[in-house]
Amino acid sequence: MSSRVLRKVQTERQKDSPDNEPVSDTEPELPIGGARRKQFNVNRYDLLNEQSQSESEVKEDDNETETAKSCDGQNVQECPKKKRKKKKKKNSGKHAANQHRSSEDNADVDEVERSLREVNSLLGETPQIVTESRKAQHHQKSILNIQHKHLNPNNELKRIFGSKVIQAEHKRKSRSGSRTHLKTTWMVAYKEHWQQANKSGLSMALLETKDGINYFVYEHNQNYRQVENRFLRAVESLNPDTIVSIINDYPYHVNALIQTSDLCKLSEDLAMAAELIEQALYYLEVAFHPLFSVTQGNCRLDYRRQENRALYVAMFKHLAFLGGRACNRTALEFCKLLLSLDPEGDPVAVKLSIDFYALRAKEYQWLVDFVEQSDIRFYLMQLPNFSFSVAMARFYLGDVVKANDLLQDALLMFPQALMPLLEKCSIQIDKRVSQHSFFTMPDEKNTPKALAPLITLFVSRNCHIWKDAVLLPWLEKNVHNVLDRVDQNDPIVQDYFEKRMRRFSGPIPLSIARHIILSDEHKGLQLTADSEVIMSFDPLPPKDSVNVYERPLPATVVNNSSNPLLMFLGSLMPDFNPNQPVAPVPEGPPLDEAQAVERGDNTDFRRSVVSLVDAMRDLLNNIRPEQQRRNYDDADDSADDDLT
Repeated sequence: MSSRVLRKVQTERQKDSPDNEPVSDTEPELPIGGARRKQFNVNRYDLLNEQSQSESEVKEDDNETETAKSCDGQNVQECPKKKRKKKKKKNSGKHAANQHRSSEDNADVDEVERSLREVNSLLGETPQIVTESRKAQHHQKSILNIQHKHLNPNNELKRIFGSKVIQAEHKRKSRSGSRTHLKTTWMVAYKEHWQQANKSGLSMALLETKDGINYFVYEHNQNYRQVENRFLRAVESLNPDTIVSIINDYPYHVNALIQTSDLCKLSEDLAMAAELIEQALYYLEVAFHPLFSVTQGNCRLDYRRQENRALYVAMFKHLAFLGGRACNRTALEFCKLLLSLDPEGDPVAVKLSIDFYALRAKEYQWLVDFVEQSDIRFYLMQLPNFSFSVAMARFYLGDVVKANDLLQDALLMFPQALMPLLEKCSIQIDKRVSQHSFFTMPDEKNTPKALAPLITLFVSRNCHIWKDAVLLPWLEKNVHNVLDRVDQNDPIVQDYFEKRMRRFSGPIPLSIARHIILSDEHKGLQLTADSEVIMSFDPLPPKDSVNVYERPLPATVVNNSSNPLLMFLGSLMPDFNPNQPVAPVPEGPPLDEAQAVERGDNTDFRRSVVSLVDAMRDLLNNIRPEQQRRNYDDADDSADDDLT
């Protein structure tokens, strides 16, 4: 407390003392308590405000103190009036002090600012440069930011067809009966006829947390492992009925649902195939760890672990079905979610399709921003799909100059993509283009083996986008500009040729081959060795795979009744038939279901698939939740009682 405040307090005390108070003969003495109560009506917090006054105010306070002393011998009623007048002067002086601060005030302000800077440094506040980097990191995070509302395809369907149509469809498909409390899921919505996954045996564990990234792994309990081994033997038997029996007993088994979905696609029942994938995703999401988030982008799943691959495969197939339903914005969101699980490795090469769904969803600015931020790490512009898609996005955004440069670079780097693209779009090719050797030279001369599948995938997937009437004149103009540069012997033509042959000279990466297989675009393409069997629920496992399960040996048909031991061992197999004759083993590797159908080695396979789909349809229509089943049973019992 300053000396001027002490002097003021001392003056007030002197005024309160009985010796200094004027005593009148006609007026009785006031009690001490009353005098003190009158004195302490003053706001005590004014003392704190007075401590920050300037030197001019200190002089005012000194003058007030002298005036107060002179009031000691005067009437008590006159002093408060003078104090009120001086209080107004003090307020005006304080306002003037706020406008014109003295050197002492500036020193105090500097001290306060220095203290604030020290506190900010302790709390983690950073200079301007670090702040800019934080903004860049936040912008990069927002590029792959996932929103829950975009994971629900019904929201997109409502925008396309209207909310009333979608709600009426849901009411038509809904069933009556009570529903139990279910865990909230974001990827798919639970349907009433699905089996609840309370004791599915599937769970997720947190392995470690490093640099703010959480690494998870799926775990199977003992019962789930027994079902998985039974499923693997059923796949090797090439008998779909055995897979149906597994789903009848264990409807939450994920790989069985994925495999059955592929069988439904063979019979062209896409609705059931899509629902089985949704059911698999539901069971996978119910098993999520509490720390596993689909929106934060800090969760990783190692594809090398055998238990984790089901989520990658199911999510990839799910976004493909979403794209088939014209839910391109939802499919784009699932692409981002799939990429966030392993952005560095990208085991299913979702980068080959994320640009397609971005264009279909008209997210042009997002695509440009994504490439600008990720091209340094992933070299996206070296892929044919991004080379053409980013040019198209720039064109739709109105940046025609930049779009022309990007499209010409794409045509110079990948000239073999133009003619198949024009043929797919049913466009009459210009005579100059059709006769020029730059676009019509043989593929073996200018197309490496690793590039051919990428070109085929790009043309078959993106051809519908290039049918836009606005794009065709722009494409034609840039094609002729490219031919002009080729005829003028532009050195960039040879430079791009050398880069193309060098970058795609090696074998096809497993991630790209896996993507092509899951996209059903591998017909006529040699992606793997002849001795390698492709399983649709786990296509092309990594070379350094961490396996929990081993593929069983192909089942051998045993029909020799003279050996009881062999007959007993053979009866343990799910496809055992003692009357089946021994079929000659064909030369070459064993075939999966699709290869068997193509070669005609199993004439009853398609008939089995049809019966499988019929059985699955009856199964899904007759499954009811346990609580609902009990309600119906109680109703039946009550009806029987009434009859009796």
